[in-house]
Amino acid sequence: MLQQPGSPVTKIFPAPQRIEDLMGLTHVTVALSNPGDRMRRWEGLFLVDTGAVDCMAPAKWLREIGIQPEGKRAYELADGKRLQFEYGIVRIEFMGDVTSGDVIFGPDDCEPLLGVTALEHTGIIVDPKTNQLKRLPGVPLK
Repeated sequence: MLQQPGSPVTKIFPAPQRIEDLMGLTHVTVALSNPGDRMRRWEGLFLVDTGAVDCMAPAKWLREIGIQPEGKRAYELADGKRLQFEYGIVRIEFMGDVTSGDVIFGPDDCEPLLGVTALEHTGIIVDPKTNQLKRLPGVPLK
């Protein structure tokens, strides 16, 4: 369900409210919102990427919810290429938890990525045998 531009809530597709395991890849529904106005949010199905530090979302949707770039950073892609991307700060909600963190302004057609920092901040890990997300009894401080 796509809402009109300028609306406080924007979705690119209706995403299930549960974790899905698609073709051996772990996906989870994530809502990104503007820290200054939680009503301005975008929700989508994100690929869980434990090789990525930060989250990535299509730049057009980040701008739609009012996320401003904080700067640019060099990122190394899985194929070894290094690219510069703008990044901003968002509120991240998934699996009943809320955290905040950096989000990369990705290409408008990119698959959204949930990076390892958001997982670690909420005490959630990926079980390597089942590719399912599991909640730790507590967030490690060691």
